[in-house]
Amino acid sequence: MLIVGAGITGLTIAREFANRGVEDILILEKEGSLGVHASGRNSGVLHAGIYYTPDTLKAKFCIEGNRLMKAFCLERGLTLQETGKVILATNSTQVEVLHELKRRADLSGARAFLVDRQRLCEIEPHAVTFSKALFSPDTVVIKPLEVLKALEDELTQSTKTTILYETVFRTLLSDHQAYTSKGVIRFEKFINAAGSYGDQIAHQFGMAKEYKILPFKGTYKKLVRDRTFLVRGNVYPVPDLRNPFLGIHLTRNANNEVYVGPTAIPVFSRENYRYFEGLGWETFPILFRNAVLLLKNQAFRRVALTEPRKYLKRFVFREARRLIPELCLHDLIDSDRVGIRPQLVHWPTKTLVTDYVMLHNGDALHILNPVSPAFTSSMAFARYAVTTILG
Repeated sequence: MLIVGAGITGLTIAREFANRGVEDILILEKEGSLGVHASGRNSGVLHAGIYYTPDTLKAKFCIEGNRLMKAFCLERGLTLQETGKVILATNSTQVEVLHELKRRADLSGARAFLVDRQRLCEIEPHAVTFSKALFSPDTVVIKPLEVLKALEDELTQSTKTTILYETVFRTLLSDHQAYTSKGVIRFEKFINAAGSYGDQIAHQFGMAKEYKILPFKGTYKKLVRDRTFLVRGNVYPVPDLRNPFLGIHLTRNANNEVYVGPTAIPVFSRENYRYFEGLGWETFPILFRNAVLLLKNQAFRRVALTEPRKYLKRFVFREARRLIPELCLHDLIDSDRVGIRPQLVHWPTKTLVTDYVMLHNGDALHILNPVSPAFTSSMAFARYAVTTILG
């Protein structure tokens, strides 16, 4: 069994294979340690399954994934803070969206409650909403790197799994042979869990030619220490349901720091975390894709024209202050937290894909668009993926 990618998706799939008695599982990881990219850079929030329409894979696996991940953390004594989340409206139109989110939650089996201002004040005393808010009691906060390390320990101690670090998948030589930076590896079954590079690997198998990746950078500010009392748990805005982003929100993490973000800024590399880092030959195709979507996709155009200004603190502050009016501009300070969301685009229709995509062909399985809430969904999704490829 060959798995490419030791992020949360690859690790939980390997764990599921091992639990079903599969031997000789090999994971290739191009970096020298875990969590260098999306799995280690996310906010640490386990989502409760509110946002997703019931016919999606996200809705199908987020709620069960939340339960399984919480159980995993409790069994191993890992950090778990059951802080809950509120979603706030700023006008009557957004209250209608709250009702739509409540409807989706009910259909999916997620717990969500519409609350009035008085109840909101009991949950988040410094938050303000327009008449109603949506409360999610099952949203919790964990430490992603802690979870990744616990999974690694479990896998390696079982003796069924080996993780090869600093090993890059280069190309497919034949149906059952992969050429890597450490030589040729033969496999019986192949799992593509390569995250932001998943589309490139799928293309080598003749799959997913209709999909392209567009990277979006998520940057954060954080609150100064003596103002973190303004947020108890997670305070989110009503999202724009036309885009797969949740907007600027405030999260108290497991270290009792309050982060404000993330942005969703289109960038020009899958690893463009800072300045010109990660830029290369693919910068020009990504620029081209951005230009085409700017013309063809109105929702993307809105993001592309408004998000880059959030490099400036005052624009992040404006959005955060709608949720917590007591915030002052000097309460926000710079943060070194940054992540890249490898957003999948269906190129024939020029639309941003909102759900996970899983493509199965023979002995290969390709997992594309593993974006939020992929960490939350991972253990439930792994069961589905393993069942699919084992038949």
